[in-house]
Amino acid sequence: MNQPKNPASDDPVRKPSGTALIPFFLFVGVYLATGIILEVTGTENAFYQLPTPVAALVGIIAAFFMFKGTMNEKVHTFMKGCGNENIMTMCIIYILAGAFTDVTRAMGGVDAAVNLGMSLIPARFLAAGVFVITAFIAISTGTSVGTIAAVTPITIGLAESGGLNLYLVVGATIGGAMFGDNLSMISDTTIAATRTQGVEMKDKFRANFRIALPAAIATVILLLIFGRPETLPQAQDYAFSFVKVIPYLFVLISALAGLNVFMVLTGGIVLSGIIGIACQSFTVLEYTQHIYSGFSSMFEIFLLSMITGGLAEMVTEAGGLDWILLKVSHVIHSRRSAEAGISAMVALTDLATANNTVAIIISGPVAKNISKQYGIDPKRSASLLDIFSCVVQGVIPYGAQLLYACALLENLSSPFRIIGNCWYSYLLMLAAIVSICVHKDKPAGAENAQAAQ
Repeated sequence: MNQPKNPASDDPVRKPSGTALIPFFLFVGVYLATGIILEVTGTENAFYQLPTPVAALVGIIAAFFMFKGTMNEKVHTFMKGCGNENIMTMCIIYILAGAFTDVTRAMGGVDAAVNLGMSLIPARFLAAGVFVITAFIAISTGTSVGTIAAVTPITIGLAESGGLNLYLVVGATIGGAMFGDNLSMISDTTIAATRTQGVEMKDKFRANFRIALPAAIATVILLLIFGRPETLPQAQDYAFSFVKVIPYLFVLISALAGLNVFMVLTGGIVLSGIIGIACQSFTVLEYTQHIYSGFSSMFEIFLLSMITGGLAEMVTEAGGLDWILLKVSHVIHSRRSAEAGISAMVALTDLATANNTVAIIISGPVAKNISKQYGIDPKRSASLLDIFSCVVQGVIPYGAQLLYACALLENLSSPFRIIGNCWYSYLLMLAAIVSICVHKDKPAGAENAQAAQ
């Protein structure tokens, strides 16, 4: 059995240390414990009351007290992690994505896209149509929660007027939102997964699409069979302006074509601004304010990414990452089992944090090193990180997606009535597990041996 030899670093002296992980466990533990306590006491949105950067600060303080070295050395290590090129690239992409989302929303793009979809889908295919519409909106906007907020009020009304199972329609809405969030070029999860694994967004999209598409098709088929309305809803006039959907199409097509992500998002922001000003949705000054508002909306995830990068660097320098890889080597003997380990790791992290982006940021560095050790294609590991974090996020009762959907429903005190109808998440998990099982395997270390030859 091949033992990893400090794959996290070229440093031959650093020794693996399990105690170096204590700051990380404090971070996750404080966040999780706070959420559980608040949930038990009946606090609304319990897992979102404690800002994650504050929870991370607990771990950082512990790291400064625990780890060896002078204060200046520890500060240098922390700042080195905060300023890591991948971390900063990810942060800049976050704020550009936030600006694009805010400007297009103010311009009327979300309403236009929703109404376009509603006007094209026949009433008898309502449930399946809801999934498709929501998926398109989420791919375009890059946010599952934002998509649920925009689409769910409309789909609830359609379900009630058509005599459909309300929870089935809401479950289809959540499923479509998670499908789009998982594949979107401007989603937090896509940005985090690609940057932590060092791959292009278009490559990760293709790897993801091969797994997500069968799950989506199966979901649509089931919704066509079991989601027919008892009575057809009355025809409604969904007014929309197609020109307001163009920025979403531009971002999606140009990103798939391989255009640099900074150019894609900047172009989308400029195009949305031109359309918004021309349609008198906002003035030039208001346009600049929406850009800044979008920047500000990403402050928490920007800050969290930066400081967790610093914490990860400190933990790595103290031998924590090497210790994980050493232990993992005892249960992982092949590429297939390594893929299963990466998937389980990010799923469990999402269970603890109730945030798929945070789960990817935390698990990403370990996943990257496991991938190197066992010859996993980086775009494959990025895909698995995104898929399994979204699978868990789409069904946990304390996640923002379920909680927000519940808040839009009357006389519904628990999200558990919706969870059973989130068919897409379960089918995506099944498709991903099958993908791991049938994926062509190679003995651990085979790639290294070939390279040596």
